[in-house]
Amino acid sequence: MLKTSVVFERIKGLPTGKQYVEIVERKGLGHPDYIIDSVCEAASVALSKYYLENFGKIYHHNLDKGLLVGGKATPVFGGGTLDEPIYIIIAGRATTFIKTPTNRYVVPVDELLKEAIRSFIKNNFRFLDPDKHIVSDSRIRPGSADLVRIVEYDKGAAPLSNDTSFGVGYAPFTTLEKIVYSVEREINSPSFKKTLKESGEDCKVMGLRKGDKIHLTIADGIVSHLTPDLDHYISVKEEIRDRVLDLAVKMSDGMDVVVDVNTGDMINLERREESSVYLTVTGTSAEHGDDGNTGRGNRASGLITPCRQMSLEATAGKNPVSHVGKIYNVAAYKIADKIYSECNVFDEVYVKLLAQIGRRIDRPLMTSIQYISSEKITSNVRNEVKEIVNYELKNITRLTDLILRGEVRLF
Repeated sequence: MLKTSVVFERIKGLPTGKQYVEIVERKGLGHPDYIIDSVCEAASVALSKYYLENFGKIYHHNLDKGLLVGGKATPVFGGGTLDEPIYIIIAGRATTFIKTPTNRYVVPVDELLKEAIRSFIKNNFRFLDPDKHIVSDSRIRPGSADLVRIVEYDKGAAPLSNDTSFGVGYAPFTTLEKIVYSVEREINSPSFKKTLKESGEDCKVMGLRKGDKIHLTIADGIVSHLTPDLDHYISVKEEIRDRVLDLAVKMSDGMDVVVDVNTGDMINLERREESSVYLTVTGTSAEHGDDGNTGRGNRASGLITPCRQMSLEATAGKNPVSHVGKIYNVAAYKIADKIYSECNVFDEVYVKLLAQIGRRIDRPLMTSIQYISSEKITSNVRNEVKEIVNYELKNITRLTDLILRGEVRLF
C-alpha cells in the first residue's frame, strides 16, 4: 500500500517538442560551473567511501557550497602561459570526528577533499595540471546537532529526510534536448579529442529550435599551444562545426540545422593583429575568463531547460543517503522515464516528489504526476503509474550505491 499521496493532473497545451520555440543549454566538462559541481560531488563520494570503509556507514555531510575563482592566463598562437592559478574552495558541513566505545577518530576531511579535487582535474583534463595550475582549499565545519541526529537516525527501514525540498523529473527528452546533450558529450569524447586535439574541454552548447529549424551555438576554448596561427584556428572552428552539424543532422528527425562556433570571435583577415579569438592555454575559461559556483550549471537532466519544469536545487556535493535535494531529483527522472516508456499513453510526463524534513525518504509528503496525453487515462493506467511510483520509492535507498559508483546522471 502506498505511503505517499499521488496526485494526477492533466496539463493543457502542447508537448515541449511541438511548441514553436524551445531553448536548451548544456555546460560541458571544462566549464567553470561544471568543474565546481564535479569537484564538490567527487569530494562527497570520497568522504562517503571513507566513512563506509572505516566505520561501516555514511555519516552526515553536505559539501554543496563550492566556488571556483578563475586564474589569469596569457594565451597566444603557438604558446601561452598561465600566470596565476585557478582557486577552488569547497565549504560545507561534515562529521569531522567519530567516537566509538574504545576511541575517538579524527576524519581527515581536508585531505580527502583536496585529493578528490586533484584526482578529478588529473583524470579529466589534458592541459590543466592539478599541482601547478590549481590551488585548492576547504572550509568544513560540523553540522548542527539536530540535523546530524536526523541524518544518522538508523532505526527505520529508510533514512529520514534532512531537508524539506523537492525533486523534479520529466520524460521524454525532446529531439533538441537529445542533440544538445549528445553534442557536448561528443566534443568531449576521447575520440573527438584524439582527432581534433585543439578543441578544449570548456565546451558550452546552446540550442534553439524555432518551428522545424534548429540553431546550435557552440563555445569551445581552443588550445593555444596547439594552434600556431589564425588560419589554423579558423580551420579548427570549421572542423568542429562540420562534425557537430553531421551529428545533429543525423539526430534531427529531418529538421533544418545550423551550427555556429565561437561567435564572439572578431576576425580581421586583412589586419590579423586586430583579431580577437577564443584561445585558452589549458582548454578552459576557468584559467582567466570565468568563475564557477556550485548549482549554477546543468540540472539533474544534464541540461538547462527553461521550457521545462525543473528544480533549482544543486545535486552536487549533497550526501547520497538522506539529502532529498539530490536523491529526489534522481528518483523523479527514473520514475518519469519508467512511466513514459512502460505505460505508452503519455506524450509528456512530469514527476515532482516533495519531502518533509524528518520524514522517511521512501514516503514523500506528496508525489505529483502531471501529464499531457491525447488519450483518456483509465484507472488501470493510474494504478500502473502508482505501482511504478511505489516500486521506485520502496527501492530508493539503492540510489546511494549508484551515486557512489557514478552510474546516475547528476548534472
